[in-house]
Amino acid sequence: MEEEHYRLDGLTIKEHLLQLAERGNKKFTESLNPGVEHILGIRVPDLRKLAARIVKDDWEAYLDTADIYYMEERMLQGMVLGCIRPDADVEVYLHRVTQFVWNINSWSVCDTFKFGGGKKFIEANKDRLWEYLKTWMHAEGEYEIRFGVVMAMQHFIDEEHLDELFSLYDGIRHEGYYVRMAVAWALSVCFVKFPERTLAYLKQNSLDKFTYNKALQKITESYRVDAATKEVIRAMKR
Repeated sequence: MEEEHYRLDGLTIKEHLLQLAERGNKKFTESLNPGVEHILGIRVPDLRKLAARIVKDDWEAYLDTADIYYMEERMLQGMVLGCIRPDADVEVYLHRVTQFVWNINSWSVCDTFKFGGGKKFIEANKDRLWEYLKTWMHAEGEYEIRFGVVMAMQHFIDEEHLDELFSLYDGIRHEGYYVRMAVAWALSVCFVKFPERTLAYLKQNSLDKFTYNKALQKITESYRVDAATKEVIRAMKR
């Protein structure tokens, strides 16, 4: 017997998504996610609204039967996890997040995720989340590593974690484009927040040439870096 799918207003989530796709932009979304299959092109605000409605209704029933055929089905699961109040036991919530991470198949699915519970949750579980994200940075899959890098960039580029972050970036040896771009992006954020320490790291690192040069490029593209500093950075290109 086929598993009964969760319904909202009498429609399955797939039916809701197909309706939303009618006012989406499939071609544009496909162009942003080359090589990713089964894209509907739904606008992100529409997906977030649907996620909020699911959370108000019965998010556990939804997650129990959620499908991953369309890219947006994967995105929606991440958005639902970002809207719920994390379980009292943080491990239960992180287990849910891990199930989601294993289903990430594009940078869009990865980068639209945020932890539920907001700043309060992050602060209350800072040490555990740091260890959790580090395990993803040591993972093998392209999007698993990207998840670790992007989430750590959002929450842990600070005085306390900066040196360990540099060491983690230095240890990433993945050929994937979306890993390298994530590390370059994270380094540009490090530079904006901690210019001297990041510059010192950039002068002595084990990054591959592509990631290193891309990090420099992203720093020079930042409006928060002055013209004189940009000249210094450009001259460091390999």
